Amino acid sequence: MGAKAEPWQTAEIAGPKKALLIMKPEVVVAMVKRAKRPILVVGHHAAEDYSDEVKVIDYSIRMSKTAGIPVVATAHMVADFLKRNFQPAASMSAMDIGNRLQDPEWKGLDGKGPYDLALFMGLPYYMEFVILSGLKHFSTNLKTISLDRFYNPHATWSFPNLSVDDWKNSFETILNKLGGK
Repeated sequence: MGAKAEPWQTAEIAGPKKALLIMKPEVVVAMVKRAKRPILVVGHHAAEDYSDEVKVIDYSIRMSKTAGIPVVATAHMVADFLKRNFQPAASMSAMDIGNRLQDPEWKGLDGKGPYDLALFMGLPYYMEFVILSGLKHFSTNLKTISLDRFYNPHATWSFPNLSVDDWKNSFETILNKLGGK
């Protein structure tokens, strides 16, 4: 894995506090296992084909089932999940879930309290960049992980810029270490 800690979107300046690089997928596994209330936000790019084998939506379903993480489907993603016989915990706009996650009074999708770890995948880069910036600056006690192929400096943790093969291998490692098939 050739690691680069440069924002994929040029001319974007994240400020002095930048995401820590996920050099080993086991970092994600440790964070998920340590979290008391994780949540997974999945955007419409998750339904795209990155290669013959890789569909991020399938990884998100496997991660949800393996680790028991509720999924928020953004945009039209709920239909793609239902086609795969998977019911997400909620469907809402990406900006709405971003605003709710930074609200200290929000009790979560199930009313049991705020989330301590938010994982993001499949959102357009520029949108995730803005949402993570808001969470970085305005949320309390929330760690964020960008699971997309490109480094996102506003997350707490982010993959570096990865090839599709390295990205796929990282997901496989994460899912296997979480106990999935």
